[in-house]
Amino acid sequence: MAKSDYYDILGVPKGASDDDIKKAYRKLAVKYHPDKNPGDKTAVEKFREATEAYEILKDPQKRAQYDKFGHAAFDMPQSGGGGSGYGGFSGGFDLSDALRAFMNDFGGDSVFGDLFGFGSRSRRGGGHGGTRGNDLQVKLGLTLEEISAGVKKTIKVRRLDRCSECGGSGSKSGKRVTCTKCGGSGRVRHVSNSFFGQMVQETDCPICRGDGQTVSDPCAACGGSGLRQSESTVSVDIPAGVEEGNYIRVPGRGDAGRGGGESGDLIVVLHEKPHEMFIRHGIDLSCKLDITFSEAALGCSKTINTLEDKVSLKIPGGTQSEKIFKLKSKGLTEYRGRNRGDLLVKIHVNTPEKLGREEKDLFEKLAKRGM
Repeated sequence: MAKSDYYDILGVPKGASDDDIKKAYRKLAVKYHPDKNPGDKTAVEKFREATEAYEILKDPQKRAQYDKFGHAAFDMPQSGGGGSGYGGFSGGFDLSDALRAFMNDFGGDSVFGDLFGFGSRSRRGGGHGGTRGNDLQVKLGLTLEEISAGVKKTIKVRRLDRCSECGGSGSKSGKRVTCTKCGGSGRVRHVSNSFFGQMVQETDCPICRGDGQTVSDPCAACGGSGLRQSESTVSVDIPAGVEEGNYIRVPGRGDAGRGGGESGDLIVVLHEKPHEMFIRHGIDLSCKLDITFSEAALGCSKTINTLEDKVSLKIPGGTQSEKIFKLKSKGLTEYRGRNRGDLLVKIHVNTPEKLGREEKDLFEKLAKRGM
């Protein structure tokens, strides 16, 4: 599928000013941010698209390349660039990239801070504040029973933590010096030639890895990185009514930052496990109930298992196959709401596959009576 034009996504003309582009993105980010639209996959995709468009158009060089060559300027590999077409978003631009980019640019914005509950979380600290650690993403499977009631889950996470030997400095002595390659900025520029002409790309400095500082006496335990692999447990409170694709952000439980930088976040993406009996329809549930010909004709009472208890369902005589009975308020609780869905029970009248002589005689008599 062809990608949408970045200007159309943001709703600005091609000659829009940098300020107009920023304002347009701010408006869309407020409207479509996943935290404001839980469970809305369309909003998530619009947020991702808007952030991708903004990341390209806010950068004068990337914007110039896009204006000249369109998406082709970033889709094809670039020689000597050392990164992906989006300048740091390896493997494409997904929701995690969008959230991280949004946080880097607007994490300290009081408007967004009030809306989404975060403070300043800058990627860098002026060259000497270290580099913020990577966000980590894990998938957590939930049963419908857990989704119905809400649950606390403990998950194991493998992450980069600060080295205990050097305190995260990466140096035996704890001393760090300004990187001579990037002058402490943590960023370097690469100029490469391609079919489209000369391209300039900015990436993390390969010497200090974006820290802006280096060590002359690297710690033997961590090799000078200041970070070591570790495994920890994280408790996550899952509210009732969540849906497939919802996520919970746990601040500071991602990878530790290099050079004393702050830790990234842990993003727990929720996955709804299939249920052996129920199918979910928003906050409603449905299930199938098999009954016999005689039970359908004469009526009967059946015990129905719900997510929480058992209830009795009275089926009147003459009930037809595919008839649906509603058990009110036996579905799921609305996410962050008070409403509760219903359980829809669809009747299925079983046709016997094998009949004995007595049963055949009985059905033949019924058939003669038009039944």
